[in-house]
Amino acid sequence: MRRREFLVGAAMLAGTMARSRAADIPAPSPDGLDRITAYFDNEVASGRLPGAVILVQQHGKPVYLKCFGVRDTRSGVAMTPDTIFAIHSMTKPITCLGAMMLIDDGKLALTDPVSKYVPLFAETKVGREVTLPGGTVELDLDPPDRPVNIEDLLRHTSGISYDYIGSEWVEHAYKMANIFAGHFDNREFADRIAKLPLARQPGTLWRYGHSTDVLGSVIEIISGQTLYDFLKARVFDPLGMNSTKFTLATEDELARMARPLPSDSILLAGERDRLDHPEWQSGGGGLLSTITDYQRFSQMLLNGGELDGRRYLSPAAFKAMTTDQIGPGSGVGRDYFYFPGDGFGYGYGLAVRTDPGNAKPPPPGSLGELKWDSGSGTYFGVDPKLDMVYVMMQQTQNERGRITPAFKALVYDCYPPALRRP
Repeated sequence: MRRREFLVGAAMLAGTMARSRAADIPAPSPDGLDRITAYFDNEVASGRLPGAVILVQQHGKPVYLKCFGVRDTRSGVAMTPDTIFAIHSMTKPITCLGAMMLIDDGKLALTDPVSKYVPLFAETKVGREVTLPGGTVELDLDPPDRPVNIEDLLRHTSGISYDYIGSEWVEHAYKMANIFAGHFDNREFADRIAKLPLARQPGTLWRYGHSTDVLGSVIEIISGQTLYDFLKARVFDPLGMNSTKFTLATEDELARMARPLPSDSILLAGERDRLDHPEWQSGGGGLLSTITDYQRFSQMLLNGGELDGRRYLSPAAFKAMTTDQIGPGSGVGRDYFYFPGDGFGYGYGLAVRTDPGNAKPPPPGSLGELKWDSGSGTYFGVDPKLDMVYVMMQQTQNERGRITPAFKALVYDCYPPALRRP
């Protein structure tokens, strides 16, 4: 059979299988969707949330898209699907996708030492607390057992931390380094991180931190473009994510921006920090986006790295990105700060559901589901079993720990009990 005939036949078979699979999956119940509406109506009416935009999409089409409350309590302008949100750590999966594209291109390898691109990482040491005979605790510095590599940046096993995570010495070292002082771009920021001690030996512990920011600098060095220009050309423009960017330039964009409640001091401080550094395109947390834009990104993931006939990652690279890379046999430990959560492993930029977990009953969801969230309260999930994506856009640090699990439970409560849990 000629190649073209084979590809046409394969496409027809895939389409038939997809339609058959879709026919076997029930649609979310109207009563369940009404409960989502009631929940967010109450959050807004009670004053705990200024507003939100919620999407549930199945078989590539929205089955639920609703806007609640206002963008900003000061203006009273209603939420709309084109409202722009600071998505903070939901930037990470996008940056990691960009890095996986460069791996597909043969321009980057998982085993590349980061020092190949950011030379100061050749001098990075690992911090270790030492208790002296008198009881005094000092910080000692050890050489790394091996260099930090690109895979470490993708899966958060580099030993790079955030300044609010880990032992006291980690928090102290990051704060004393004043890494956000003055003006800096991605390359300067990566150099600042390289001068800090690692919290653990590379490859030994999942530790959330600035790894994806350093990865953004690596992308810039390889591509010769700013991180935004690279992502715009390779991801945003092809996917139609026209409102996703690091800074807002027009009056229309600024007017569409959602803001947290005036009492949400931590999130407001984070927004001030972002505005103070417009030259820093943080690959770990700097993007702004809309629910309609992130819907496109999420659907591409659900489709295995493809959307509207365009492939963004090879099947092999997509499988690597969405497979647990820190499970049994990986040598990677987990501690109190393991944010993927019970029942989840971690791929390259995404949490991956691997098992029901220890809770009884297990949290809702499906084996193989992908997810991530952010400090600003945004959240998304991709469920291949239900052929579904769901996205929550809101701006709240104060309430996100309560709302996020409630939202996910409400989504899965729209389905029969047998489909709600792994």
